[in-house]
Amino acid sequence: MDTTDTTPLRAVALVCTLSPSPKPSSSQLLAEQTMAALADHGVTGKTIRISDHDVKTGISTDLGNGDAWPEIRDTILGCDILILSTPIWLGHPSSVAQKVMERLNAEISETDDEGRMLTYGKVAAVCVVGNEDGAHKVSADLYQGLNDAGFSLAPNAVTYWVGEAMQKTDYQDLDETPEKTATTTRTLAANTAHLARRLKTAPYPPLS
Repeated sequence: MDTTDTTPLRAVALVCTLSPSPKPSSSQLLAEQTMAALADHGVTGKTIRISDHDVKTGISTDLGNGDAWPEIRDTILGCDILILSTPIWLGHPSSVAQKVMERLNAEISETDDEGRMLTYGKVAAVCVVGNEDGAHKVSADLYQGLNDAGFSLAPNAVTYWVGEAMQKTDYQDLDETPEKTATTTRTLAANTAHLARRLKTAPYPPLS
């Protein structure tokens, strides 16, 4: 933990499994492990399983008609850190993760009085699980979208686990967390919390 700066931080993890609660989810598990690792660095927060909420499809901050996104967006804007956790499907982020990215696209036109996106100063990271290779490709897709939407990313801002191709073992089925994944999760947490604290005390410069 950073002993020179204990500024409180808040985080939210958006879990993009296709399955609503209470069905077990490897994406949920890795997100919760990441939140636990962040807690070691003075970060508090919660996870939100997107499939449990009626998030409409579109690229607006509010699509009305019972759209659940505005409340989730308020939570994101009230946090310092956003974790996006997704399974790999057909070599890509889940359709739920894509929907989240499309909703975050609206942030490009939302700015403060000095021209900065409201997401400037917020740090994002990614969790990926799947039964085949593709974690790097999936994280690359999400990195680009998150950066376009105004989020910053620390070094090693992804933790992941992928099983053997053509097999049915899920991350949640493992007897214990592989040390490589656990170490990567701890690194993500340390670097993400560090960057979030730096940006909280030294914001990006005004653009207008």
